[in-house]
Amino acid sequence: MTTLKSKLHDDLNVAIRERDELSSSTLRLTLTAITKEEVAGTEKRELSDDEVLKVITREAKKRREAADAFAQGGRPEQAAREKAEGEFLARYLPQQLSDDELNAIVAQAVEEAKAAGAEGPRAMGAVMKIVNPKVAGQAEGGRVAAAVKKLLAG
Repeated sequence: MTTLKSKLHDDLNVAIRERDELSSSTLRLTLTAITKEEVAGTEKRELSDDEVLKVITREAKKRREAADAFAQGGRPEQAAREKAEGEFLARYLPQQLSDDELNAIVAQAVEEAKAAGAEGPRAMGAVMKIVNPKVAGQAEGGRVAAAVKKLLAG
């Protein structure tokens, strides 16, 4: 078992003992998503910490989107719960890059892409290929794409 997955299991046991309903239900759902990922495909396999991190990131994003949907639908109590679950999962994710740090990485990638011959808005794909591995797990794809578009347009 990977270290991150075992940490999730340990935290689940603590949450159950402390009767922390929010934490235990959030961890159960996340561990279920990890298990589903492990058995997807033709063979069962053990996920690496990076793969577990991707599952946690996906689950946290689902919570943020659900919170927005509930808030727009006039269900503030459900929105608050989803938001709390998303914040709980964020504790397991790496620290997010600040806008300045992200812009610096994107600017460097734009220079690399220009050196390779990519120019203007059509260089978006080339720049994203350079940026994504550098910011994996530390910035959401939408934020990265917006920063790349802004720098390519300007």
